[in-house]
This record gives sequence, structure tokens and C-alpha cells, in this order.
Amino acid sequence: MVQQSRRIGAFDVSILHDGVFEAPLDVLIHADGEMARDEAVARWGKPKVSIIVNCFALKGADGITLVDAGTGPSWGKAMGHAPAAMVAAGIAPEDVARVLITHLHGDHALGLFDGDKPFFPNAEIIVPEADFGFYGDEANRARTPEKKQGAFAIAATLKKHYAGRIRSVPAGEAQAGITLISLPGHSFGHSGYLIEGDGESLLLWGDALHLSDLQASDPAIGFIYDFDAATAVASRRGILERAAHENWLVSGGHVEGFRRVVRKGTGYELQPA
Repeated sequence: MVQQSRRIGAFDVSILHDGVFEAPLDVLIHADGEMARDEAVARWGKPKVSIIVNCFALKGADGITLVDAGTGPSWGKAMGHAPAAMVAAGIAPEDVARVLITHLHGDHALGLFDGDKPFFPNAEIIVPEADFGFYGDEANRARTPEKKQGAFAIAATLKKHYAGRIRSVPAGEAQAGITLISLPGHSFGHSGYLIEGDGESLLLWGDALHLSDLQASDPAIGFIYDFDAATAVASRRGILERAAHENWLVSGGHVEGFRRVVRKGTGYELQPA
């Protein structure tokens, strides 16, 4: 069974499973072009893309922190199960002191909302400064492809429902024991959060990888959802190498359980930890 909780530094970290997102293979792209993409997909040998969706609960002395919030009810019955996972973990929405958002995409941020009100009535929302600054400025919408504009609506809804409780933060300390690491490309200011411990540290890297096996072995594979595909590839390569070098534990919005990154051939592999 995949381990669902770890003690890291000052926090008990638990994975909250929100659902599974499925899509056709044509959502995949490759930095080296269509032929490279087709060859990689053929080697992978799967008929469709099936992506686990997670968020995380951190219990510490300063209360309960979430990393991301899932989809809420917006993406259908296959998704939106994080609130039930919270209940199973003994967490009520009003217990959550803060939510660290990796980026303003629907499967990470729509769970902040309960219809026309906030789902977390007492929480501070911490958002990467670059992501919130870009998507919070409607002037940037016109120069963003239409299919990649969803984060603008999420930013506007966030401002409406959590007014006075939003803190945008740059790279560096987001709260005691947790560091924001900038990983741009998938969204304008996509980021991860490093939970630092004396024995081992855990990086929750958002969407640095969507498909752990495929993209670790070939980091040039991306998704049509990437805001800037070339930057996303560079961020993915960089964080895989850094995680391998630092021997960090890793997990993320689309990683099953906790893993370690090891170098393998010209790429990497995520091994259970």
C-alpha cells in the first residue's frame, strides 16, 4: 500500500486524494516535436492519460495548513473528493488556518470555493506572487491564449471570496519551516513548497510533473495546458536534478504517494520512498 502520511520537520503531512483526471493522448506535447512525442507515447504504451489529483494536509503547532485545495464540485463526480478525505482525517473546513496554493489552475484552487462563498471560512490564502500578480491583472488576459485563461477567473473569484485574507509571496520563506520554490512554465508563476526537516525534507512540487513515469524518464514531455512549454521543460529538468542531488522526498498534485528522484540514463525515475 502506498504510504499516505509522513512526519516532516514540524508537520505531520497527509495526502488528500481528490480524484482522477482522464484525457486523450493528444494533450501531450514534446519539446522536440511531434515525432518525438509519438515515439515517447508509443514506448509508454498507454491508451489514454490518467492523472491522479492530490492536495495535502499539514498538521503542526500553528494549526492546519493545506497545500492546494482540489477541484471542489466543479469537475464532475470523478473529482472533488478532497473534502471527504479531510473529514476522514478529522479536519473541518473551519479548522484550516491557511492554504498554500502552488498555482491558480482549477484542480488546485477551485476547492477554495463553496458556491458563492469561501469553503475555508477562517483560512489565509497564500499564493505565489508571480502567479497572483499575472492572473490577478485582467490586462494580461488579452495576451494569453483563450484555452489558458481559466486562471484569470479563479484569481478574480479568490479576490472576491477571500478579500483581506490573501497573501502573495515571492520565492523564499512562505511560513515557518516551508519555502516557496519558483517553478514557472506550467502557469506563469507555478511554484512548489519545500517542507524542511532535520532528517529529511519534502518538496511538494505542484505540477512539475503530471505523469511521473513518462515525464521523469523524458522531461521534454509536456502538456497542452502549459502556459510556456519551453520554460516548463526547463523547470522540470532543473527540479528533478535538484531533488535527486538533495535526496529530497517529493510528491505533488499528480504524484502517487511519496517518492525519491534518482538519475536513470538520460532521465530520472521516481522511486517509492
